[in-house]
Amino acid sequence: MQIEEKPPFDTPFEWIGGESRVKLLVDRFYDLMDLEPGYLELRQAHGPELANARERLFMFLCGWLGGPDYYVEKHGHPRLRMRHMPFSIGIKERDQWVACMDQAMGETGVPEDLRTRLKVSFFQTADWMRNKGV
Repeated sequence: MQIEEKPPFDTPFEWIGGESRVKLLVDRFYDLMDLEPGYLELRQAHGPELANARERLFMFLCGWLGGPDYYVEKHGHPRLRMRHMPFSIGIKERDQWVACMDQAMGETGVPEDLRTRLKVSFFQTADWMRNKGV
């Protein structure tokens, strides 16, 4: 049996550095969509304006990481799959989302151990959101 080492903080929210670091991560994530041609389909799926998406992802990630549950307080249960059904999400969109978030985590200094754990969780969630085959 392998015993996993306890993370240095009680929650990923604390480990990442709290609200200001989550905000930095979210902002970099959406900035990369505008900057990197490799995220074109992902960016196009978000429409012309990103302010609402930035706010919602920030609120969601705060709670999902173990911090304040702003998203639930304002919008109720996330119902991620249901809320993403209007968007065409396939393998390409999933992979672009995960790659963009991984790049944002790297560029904003998310600790490597946490980044590795989050990337697995982000991939699983993004894969579950797929609603088209390819």
